Amino acid sequence: MNVVDEALTLLDAGEHKARRILWERGVPIAFREAIAALVQHQRLPFGALERPDLDRVLFRISLVARNDDLAAVAAATAGGDEALLTEVALFRQYTREIGCLDRPRQFPSDHARFEYFRTPGRDPAYAAFDDTTCTVTVMSGLPGAGKDHWVAASRPGVPVISLDDLREELGVRPTGDQGPVVAAAYARAKEHLRAGRGYVWNATNLTRALRARSVAVAADYRARVEVVSVEAPPDVVHRRNLARARTVPPAVIDRMAGRWEVPDPAEGHSVLWVDNT
Repeated sequence: MNVVDEALTLLDAGEHKARRILWERGVPIAFREAIAALVQHQRLPFGALERPDLDRVLFRISLVARNDDLAAVAAATAGGDEALLTEVALFRQYTREIGCLDRPRQFPSDHARFEYFRTPGRDPAYAAFDDTTCTVTVMSGLPGAGKDHWVAASRPGVPVISLDDLREELGVRPTGDQGPVVAAAYARAKEHLRAGRGYVWNATNLTRALRARSVAVAADYRARVEVVSVEAPPDVVHRRNLARARTVPPAVIDRMAGRWEVPDPAEGHSVLWVDNT
């Protein structure tokens, strides 16, 4: 089944449930995320040209999925309505004109792309000068996915800010007030950044909003940001979790998986998807 046909079967599920279903089926990450993007934005082609942020949205979609596939999904749901099909045709024409109908939008560099998505009103063709001074790695993944193992193997010797370690250090339970933990984590991050020293921010970071804050702090101090999403199949995640010293209740992991948003290439200078099966 191709990406459009698969998306059409999951339109009513919504982005999060569609991702969960495909993850449980073992669908490869890139294919799964393209489908999730089509499900999330299924109605965008209808009235798209009225959106003031359209270019930014289209560019972001193009980094994960194809906008011509999105147009195909919309056309298939139009029910033969000529007015809606005309809007889809205009959508195709416009995305072709701005260079992201059937391919990812191209930027002068990864730094230019990163700054475009974090700077309202920026020209996507602007070749932003890369003044980064260090690299910050922002981890993302469910408990038991293997984030700690990846960090130990791939970033040896780099300082790690772990929210789990800080909870233990401060005596804060995972179900308690996380304010002191987060405050301590950001204080340590800024110490590293002021010294021009990179670090790993190790937390679940399952939503775009959570990642955005840690990414913004790093970027404000001119750090290069790499986002690393580590995942494994559901049975592997639960098995590893039960073997951990700090076990997370399985029901909590299931709830976390229900709101999981995988990082996309607009979130950092680089975004790495790691299948840690």
